[in-house]
Amino acid sequence: MVPFLRPLAFFARSRHRGFSPSVPNRWRLWGILSIGFSMAWGQPSLGAQEIAATYGLFERTLSIDALEAYAKTGQVDGELAPYLNFAPRNSRDTLRNVLLARAELDPVAVSQFLYTPQGEVLLQRLGQAIQSGSGVSGFKGLRSALILAAADEDGLTLLNVLRHFPTPTLRVNFNQTFRMAQQLQTLVNASETALSEVREQSEREADREDISPSPVADLSQPGKLSWDKLSMTLRDPNRNPPWGHRFPVDLYVPQTPDPAPIIVISHGLGSDRSAFRYLAEHLASHGFAVFVPEHSGSNAKHMEALLAGQEQEIAKPQEFIDRPLDVTFLLDTLTVLSRTDPQLENRFDFDRVGVVGQSFGGYTALTLAGAELDLTHLARACALAREEQSWNVSLLLQCRAQAISSQQQQFRDPRIRGAIAINPVGSALFGETGYQQIEIPLAVIAGGADTVAPALPEQIQPFTWLTLSQRYLFLLEGGTHFSTIGESGEEAVPLPSAVVGPAPDLARDYVKILSLAFFQTYVVDNPAFRDYLSPAYVRSLSRASLPLYGVRQLDASTVEASCAAVSGCP
Repeated sequence: MVPFLRPLAFFARSRHRGFSPSVPNRWRLWGILSIGFSMAWGQPSLGAQEIAATYGLFERTLSIDALEAYAKTGQVDGELAPYLNFAPRNSRDTLRNVLLARAELDPVAVSQFLYTPQGEVLLQRLGQAIQSGSGVSGFKGLRSALILAAADEDGLTLLNVLRHFPTPTLRVNFNQTFRMAQQLQTLVNASETALSEVREQSEREADREDISPSPVADLSQPGKLSWDKLSMTLRDPNRNPPWGHRFPVDLYVPQTPDPAPIIVISHGLGSDRSAFRYLAEHLASHGFAVFVPEHSGSNAKHMEALLAGQEQEIAKPQEFIDRPLDVTFLLDTLTVLSRTDPQLENRFDFDRVGVVGQSFGGYTALTLAGAELDLTHLARACALAREEQSWNVSLLLQCRAQAISSQQQQFRDPRIRGAIAINPVGSALFGETGYQQIEIPLAVIAGGADTVAPALPEQIQPFTWLTLSQRYLFLLEGGTHFSTIGESGEEAVPLPSAVVGPAPDLARDYVKILSLAFFQTYVVDNPAFRDYLSPAYVRSLSRASLPLYGVRQLDASTVEASCAAVSGCP
């Protein structure tokens, strides 16, 4: 999945046997999100025989037989030669790989995803460029072709998708294709301008600072404390009556004589409470009690239910409400248990609480820190995204919040003293007004190569909206949406390295260092750790394999100008 939502990566794991490393990411993306809208289950013999490329009044056709012969044997006939004569030799080899690269995706999983609202939006967009022979949207044809290709013994390849398209001619509208390409190029250019501003500001701030003596402790190393791990399942009787709302929790409890400060970790969409186990263990070894709830409406098991046809959505709108309520209920319950359960008595300090979350968990952390849902802004942002056909794909998730039934829009928990949001989504959900409700210290961690929650609209611009003084933005240049997620023993097959991005071990070390320093500074109130958050120290940490930058402020006008150039910015 690469560049879209966590569930697509989850689907890829279900049968993944690897992508060809030579296949460009845009084709990996196409192969995965072209996954299926199946209504017509026709036979390959009734499928497309030719591709017609149209641009304005001009049209050229190419038989799929010629493409197949070239892909499988390298043979170039007279029909294909005029096209390949203009292509560099390395591009010709890439084309063969692209046509035959197989994405190991289960046809049921493909079908289930593309019947979700998010899947439908994606295929509607593709259908504008990939059309039936009569020139109408290829929405239904793509649905059929992608599911049939996934079910074919030769697997889901681009060539098989072409073969299974249910009209004799598959029409590629280059007017629409070029428009999409221009939008993407504009987004890339604007993002690079914003990322450059972060890099330059980080250097300016680092040059101005004087941190002497420099911090010397290696915060990536485990602490000296042992800890106990406890697991339990909680039930909130006030939600989902009469059965109540149940969710499991892991507790990492350090062996200390005094009550320990608390950190809550909220996982992302389609993940589970093991995703940041490395961070929980690290913080526990340094004296923090770590509570890790598993959000049952958007976890890995929910995705499994979606694949099995037992759920209809990647995450129901109610999950925008349930996630922060899970954390508040967890803190309330543990407050009671710390007084009544001998095993937990006097183990926790509820006056010193922090929260960290990634992706959808980043949204959870922001709401608990005080960000307020702005449904009026959300409606405007989603309408604009539809009109402009935004490439900020996180809006596919955010816009589902328009269907929430609850009137509650504020979920701040006053016990939270500091929050870290990693790859968060929320630009449309909160808007500038919603972000400005945050009054506690906040750190935002962004990935420069994150195509799920793009850094410019989802982290960099929202950072400029913050009005609090204790704010930090850390940028992992080259980091993806998955760079900081730990390895889970429950995953039979790990995500492909191309999806995770470069140096994931280093990315996790960065998270351990920054999290420990931030929570020591703002939850424990230990000023000795403040310098570990400084741009100068961050510069000393940075490595060429995954450069790290840190800023305390940004030029809002520069970021705003970058964002104004692209669709999908609030």
